[in-house]
Amino acid sequence: MAYVINEPCIGTKDTSCVDVCPVDCIHPTAEEADFCIDCDACVEACPVDAITPEDMVPDEWRKYVAINAEYFGGEG
Repeated sequence: MAYVINEPCIGTKDTSCVDVCPVDCIHPTAEEADFCIDCDACVEACPVDAITPEDMVPDEWRKYVAINAEYFGGEG
């Protein structure tokens, strides 16, 4: 399952999610190895609760599914 970084992250300078990711999922492109895993370490580390599983993104943040997919070169 993909995780989505949602609106509460905008303007946040905290990088706790990046620090705990074992495979740099937040930074790579789809062509890189280990593009996505389901460990959810970033979810627990996010101080503003901005990261959710794709199927649990609140309606008001649904646009971020496409924004994340476009940023990482996938489909939204």
